[in-house]
Amino acid sequence: MAVNLVDLVANKTWLEKKVIRNIITLLDEWNTIPFIARYRKELTQGATDEQLRDFNDVYNYTKNLEARKEDVIRLIDEKWLMTDELRQQIMEAETLARVEDLYRPFKEKKNTRATIAKAKWLEPLAEILRKAEISKEDFEAEAEKFVKDTWDAKTTVKNKEEAIAWAQDIIAEDVSDHANLREDIKNHEENNAKISTKPTKTFEENWVYKIYADYSKKWNEIPSYAFLALLRAEKEKQLNLIIDFSWEHTLESAKKYFIPNGWKWLWTSVEYLNWAIEDGLKRLLIPSIERELRADKKRWADEAAIKVFGENLKNLLLTPPIQWKTVLGFDPAFRTGCKLAIVDPTGKFLFNTVIYPTAPQNDTEKAEAILMWLIEQYHIDLISLGNGTASRESEQFLANVIKKHKLKVQYIITSEAWASVYSASKLAQDEYPSLDVTVRWAISIAHRVQDPLAELTKIDPKSIWVWQYQHDVDQKFLKEKLDEKVEDTVNSVWVDVNTASYTLLQYIAWLSEKIAKSIVEYRDENWAFESKAEVKKVKWLWPKAYEQAIWFLRIKNGKEPLDQTWIHPENFKQVYEILKNEFWVEKKNLVLPMTDISINERQIAEWSEKYSIWKETLEDCIKELQRPWLDPRDEWDAPCFKSDVLDIKDLKIWMQLEWVVRNVTDFGAFVDIGLHNDGLVHKSQMANHYVSNPIEVVSVWQKVSVRVLDIDLEREKVSLTMKDQSSMKSKAEHDFKKNKKEDVVRSRDEDDTSSSLKSNITFTKA
Repeated sequence: MAVNLVDLVANKTWLEKKVIRNIITLLDEWNTIPFIARYRKELTQGATDEQLRDFNDVYNYTKNLEARKEDVIRLIDEKWLMTDELRQQIMEAETLARVEDLYRPFKEKKNTRATIAKAKWLEPLAEILRKAEISKEDFEAEAEKFVKDTWDAKTTVKNKEEAIAWAQDIIAEDVSDHANLREDIKNHEENNAKISTKPTKTFEENWVYKIYADYSKKWNEIPSYAFLALLRAEKEKQLNLIIDFSWEHTLESAKKYFIPNGWKWLWTSVEYLNWAIEDGLKRLLIPSIERELRADKKRWADEAAIKVFGENLKNLLLTPPIQWKTVLGFDPAFRTGCKLAIVDPTGKFLFNTVIYPTAPQNDTEKAEAILMWLIEQYHIDLISLGNGTASRESEQFLANVIKKHKLKVQYIITSEAWASVYSASKLAQDEYPSLDVTVRWAISIAHRVQDPLAELTKIDPKSIWVWQYQHDVDQKFLKEKLDEKVEDTVNSVWVDVNTASYTLLQYIAWLSEKIAKSIVEYRDENWAFESKAEVKKVKWLWPKAYEQAIWFLRIKNGKEPLDQTWIHPENFKQVYEILKNEFWVEKKNLVLPMTDISINERQIAEWSEKYSIWKETLEDCIKELQRPWLDPRDEWDAPCFKSDVLDIKDLKIWMQLEWVVRNVTDFGAFVDIGLHNDGLVHKSQMANHYVSNPIEVVSVWQKVSVRVLDIDLEREKVSLTMKDQSSMKSKAEHDFKKNKKEDVVRSRDEDDTSSSLKSNITFTKA
């Protein structure tokens, strides 16, 4: 590790150099982010997973930047064109874009107008034009000297006009390649350029982009989700995007670098030089800068969208499991009937059948009889109803049956997004080889409420949730960030190595799919792991992987009492010494949880030194002894069950409701209020104060109290507010739609709505 790399990273973060050095060392030693966050707190000042990942992004970018600088310096040196000034500029560059701009004039170019001109030996004429020291007539006379008719068309110059034009092409490319000019213009346009739209000839008036048909915004003010929507509209040939540059500023900036004496003389060769500059700007530099600005904005919009989606995904994965209930998975449908599958409190499949309460059969009488028999026969506690096709009609049927017979059973609406992906997968075939795809689908809907984390990790993260921009963002970047989010989430939750599927285990720190499958194979062959030490016997699990992964795995009712905690095996010896010497508890007498033990700061300091254990680690060990089975999902709001259906016609303005947030976007949050479509709380209605980012106020699966603000019966849309009723002003509340017009982007599927949030990188200075 280069010594100056720590200094460079320190300039981009608020961390002390000592901490930076520690984190870099841990990362370079192949430690995983979850492991570092939870088991090396003493070296990182307690940095979280997200903070460490942000730091890792800064660190990797800095490493790549320094490596590219060295490469560029080498390439220019090889051409004997390096100067002290250029070397200094490259070394001081803070971005990869700046390094590439500095290298641009030295890159080998093929078949540009400038390279063709240079092949005609017109560089000397371009140099004369660049100096602009002679009159127009004298310059034209100089151009005449370069006219030549050769056997090779590549070197032929027909007349002086052609010679001048080729010389201007060389100047034009120089304008485009000028690093400082590019930086000046890009910095200015990032803050001053404007983006506007113009409908195409194929624009559809009732299309989802109609609110952008006459759109205009400063480049640095356009919301990330709006930019993604505009790009999609452009791709689908609904809108043309126009980026307006500040031409006068751009031209003056170019003159500053290319016209040494300004407009001192009229009728000099400066006139030809000015034409070359304008051509270089219009034909080369401005289109190039525009592409860079669009690429940068796209990257920013992708990061913002993926960040919000990642948070929503995390909160969805942390949905509290509904344990110890017999669940009926209900997959709604019309023509093919509703598929039912029953699983016991442990998730074991018991029975399946099909009923036809919906069109075209409408056999509600028989369906009701079958449903009643199943509820009584299998003592069903909960019905998990998928939210797909015929969900609303099936919900009406369920609600009527429950109300008619006054049943104690409840039901919950469950997302079945991409359940088809799982049900047709090799994994599903291995789990239920004798069952039909549709039955596996219904089983998955039941399992999604019993253990959402375990069931959803069977599916590709980007397929878990249908959202508006999932196909618009960079797919490789999307997969990388969502995999990281799933990994952090899984590693924050207790995982039983004796029951977890390989799809869940593969997200544990350092456990690849190959190792995860080996764990399951060993477990199947040997019945169960009796201790964490036995996990070492798994094929492919080398020592480093064991060290990283074992902290996130637990074993219930094993030989080793501490194996059911998050205490790392490397600290078992110290923990037992502390228990024996300080609490008079022998290993054979250890019973968890030890709720009666406590330790103060003075003891922590003393015992840390006495038993050679870090203070932070000691504190965590004591907490684990006190609450060894703590699951972070226990702190989340439980799902809202339903025992009757709520029709939109029953809603009244200002009616108060309490339900859960289903989705969070840049412009607001969608709340499940018991209808087929969720209600929208626009960000302007989330609090009595200004809310810039909804995710700072609410999160997926959070229970919120809302009031009905507006009801659109025709479109079945409900607008909600979280503001205090006492602070509301009726006129302002009914005018709020005007404020949100540019924020709300409706997708083709009205339920397919998501958005983005500006990235808030903890370690990067503002």
